[in-house]
Amino acid sequence: MPPRTQHPVARHLLRARDLADRCYAEPLAVADLARAAGLSPAHFSDRFAAAFGVRPHAYLLTRRLERAAALLRHTDHSVARVCTEVGLTSVGSFTVSFRRAFGRTPTAYRAAFPPAHDGALVPGCVVRAFGRPQHRSSGEDPAPAAS
Repeated sequence: MPPRTQHPVARHLLRARDLADRCYAEPLAVADLARAAGLSPAHFSDRFAAAFGVRPHAYLLTRRLERAAALLRHTDHSVARVCTEVGLTSVGSFTVSFRRAFGRTPTAYRAAFPPAHDGALVPGCVVRAFGRPQHRSSGEDPAPAAS
C-alpha cells in the first residue's frame, strides 16, 4: 500500500499566514486575514485551523508573543513599549497572555535573560586603556615641528 500523502495547504491560506507573519505588529484581525485568503471569516477560521492546527487569532497572538520575547531579551524597552511594538494594546492582557505562553511575566522573563555585558569579564587594564580620552583638549598637543 503506498504511503498516504498529506493534502497540501491551499495557497490562499498560506497568503493569510504570511500576512500574519509579516504584519503582526499592525492592527490585524481575523477578518483581515480572511480577506487576504478570499474567504468569509468563519469559513476561513475553520479552514485555517484544519490546515495549521491552530485558530488564526491564536496563531497571530503567538507570533506577537514570540516577537515580544525577543524584544524583552535583546532591548531595554519598557514592557508597555514592547506591548505596543508587537501590535497589542492592553498591557494587562499582554502580561496575562505572556505568562500563559512563557510561564512568567514579561518582567520576570527579562530578568531571566540579563544582558551579555552584565556577565562579561573585562580586565581592568583594558577598561582603563579604553576609558582614557583619545584626544587631548588641554593644550598638551606637541608643538608642530620647526622647519
